[in-house]
Amino acid sequence: MLRVAAILGKLDSGGKKSLVMEYYRHIDREKVQFDFICDADSQAIPYEEIESMGGRVYVIRPYQKIFGNMADIRRLCKENRYPVMHAYNSTMNLFPMFIAKTTGVPVRISESLSMAHEGDWKTKIKKILRPMSKCFANYYMSCGRDCGRWQFGDELFDGGRVDVFKTVIDTSAHEFDQELRDRTRKEYGWEDKIVIGHIGRLTPQKNSVRLIEIFSAIAKKEPKAVLCLIGDGELKGDVLGRIKELGIEDRVDYLGRREDIHQFYCAMDCFLLPSLYEGLPVVGLEAESGGLPMFFSTEITREANACELGHFMALSASDEEWADEVLAAVYENMPRRRSYSKEVSEAGFDSRSEAKRLQEYYFECCKEQGLKI
Repeated sequence: MLRVAAILGKLDSGGKKSLVMEYYRHIDREKVQFDFICDADSQAIPYEEIESMGGRVYVIRPYQKIFGNMADIRRLCKENRYPVMHAYNSTMNLFPMFIAKTTGVPVRISESLSMAHEGDWKTKIKKILRPMSKCFANYYMSCGRDCGRWQFGDELFDGGRVDVFKTVIDTSAHEFDQELRDRTRKEYGWEDKIVIGHIGRLTPQKNSVRLIEIFSAIAKKEPKAVLCLIGDGELKGDVLGRIKELGIEDRVDYLGRREDIHQFYCAMDCFLLPSLYEGLPVVGLEAESGGLPMFFSTEITREANACELGHFMALSASDEEWADEVLAAVYENMPRRRSYSKEVSEAGFDSRSEAKRLQEYYFECCKEQGLKI
C-alpha cells in the first residue's frame, strides 16, 4: 500500500478540506492511504471520518511558527519514510518540499490551489515565495489552468510539467431536492422570500464586506430578498458591523459556521461570490450542481463556470449593477429550478473519476522514481 503525506496546513471548513476529502473518499484506500498533516490551529479536521477509512491525522505546530512546523514535518518524514509527499498550500509549499527533499522523499508534489490579488495583504508574501515554490518539488499540480500558470509559470505549464487535477465534488450529493428546499425554507421563515446565499470564510480574499454592500442594493430593489450568510473568519466583526450600518439586520440570517450545507444550497435562489481571487472554488461547483445561479467576480477563473448557471461580474461594476444582474437571473431561474449534477459531472468535476486518475498518477510518479510499491 502506498502511503501519502498530505501537507494541509490550517484545515478549516471550506474548499481545501472539501477537495482533499472528496479525493480521499473515492480513492481505492486498499492501494493508497493518506496521512493528514494539519496545523494545530485547524478548526475542522474530520478525525472520525478519516480514521474510519484507515487514514491517520498528525497535528503539528502552525506555519506561523515556521521552524517548529518544519521540525515536526521532518520528524514525521523520518519516522514514516514516505514515498510521496503531496503539499496543498500553494506558495507555502516551499517549506515542506525542502523537508521532503532533504529527508529523501522520492515523489514531491507541489499543488497550486489559489492565486492572488493586489487588494489582499498576503499577496506581497505570495509574490516573494512564488518563484521559490517550484524549488525542491519534482512534480507540479494545480486545480486549474489559471492556478497552474500563476504559480509555476508559463514555461513549466506549456512544457507539460504541471498536471491539472480539477477541483471536484460528489455531484450526486449536491443534486437539487425540492422536498429539502421546502422543509428548510419553512424552518427559517423563507417560504415567500428570495434567498440570496453565500457560504465561505469571512476574509479579505472573499471580499466579505463588499458582499454585504451588494446584497444591500439587492434588498433595496426587491422587498422579498433575504441573505443567508454562512461562515466565520477574521472579518466577522466588520461584516456584522456593516450589516448594522446599512440597516439590514432584519434582512440577513447569519448562521455562522455550518457543515450541513446541502439543505441551504437547495433553499437558496442565488449564490454570490465576489472574491478578489480564488483557485477554482468548490462552492461554485456545489451551487451549480444544485441548480443555483452563481455570480462570480471576474477575478475568478472562467473554469469555474461548469454549466449555464455561471455569471461573471466585474468588481468595478456598481452594487446596483450587480443587483440588477442577480435579480434578473433569479427571476428567470426560479420557475425552472432543477439539478445540474449531470452537466457538472460531464464537465469533469466529479470526484469519482478524478480520484481514480489521481491514484494512477501517484503510482506513475513512483514508477518514474524507480520505486516498487
